[in-house]
Amino acid sequence: MLKRLFDLLAAALGLLLLAPLLLALAWLVRRRIGAPVLFRQLRPGLHGRPFALLKFRSMREALDERGRPLPDAERLTPFGRFLRATSLDELPELWNVLRGDMSLVGPRPLLIEYLPLYTPEQARRHAVRPGITGWAQVNGRNALSWEEKFRLDVWYVDHRSLRLDLHILLLTLKRVLAREGINAEGEATMARFTGSKS
Repeated sequence: MLKRLFDLLAAALGLLLLAPLLLALAWLVRRRIGAPVLFRQLRPGLHGRPFALLKFRSMREALDERGRPLPDAERLTPFGRFLRATSLDELPELWNVLRGDMSLVGPRPLLIEYLPLYTPEQARRHAVRPGITGWAQVNGRNALSWEEKFRLDVWYVDHRSLRLDLHILLLTLKRVLAREGINAEGEATMARFTGSKS
C-alpha cells in the first residue's frame, strides 16, 4: 500500500510539474515524426494482464514491399534517438502509473508475444507491477543479455522495498544523465527475445 501511495503521489506531481515539457515534446514529436504523437501498445502487466503502454513516438511508420515494418534502425529518427537517449519518450508512462497499470519501479513491461517464451522462473517477473525503471535498467539496461535482465528482474521481485525503489530511482537519474546502456551492441534498440537457451 505504501508503494502504491508513493507511486500515486509521485506520478501526479510529476505530470503536474512536467506538463509544460510534455506539451513541448508532444508538439516536437508531431512536427518531426508525425501523428499520432503517442505510441500505444499492449504490454503484460501485473500477473500478465495486458494494458495499453503509452510512450512518445520515436519511430516513423515505414513498411517494406510486403507491408511489414522496416527494422528499428531504419525507422528510428534522429529526434527519436534523442528521446530514447534521454528517456524522455518514457514520460507518458506516468499516466500508466497513475492509472495503476505500472509502478515507478519494477521490471520493464515487454512484448505480449514473449509471454509463452518465459521459463517459470522468468515468468515470476510478473508477480509485481511493471515499472518505468527497474533493477535491470540501472544495472546495464539494453547492454545486458535477456537472461541477465530476467535474473535481475526476479531478484527485484524477491527483494523489493520502498528503500530499494528510492535507490533505483536515484541510480536511474544517474544512468539517464550518463546515457548508459541505451542500445544492445549492434542493435538500434534491443534484439528480440526468442526464448532462453537453457
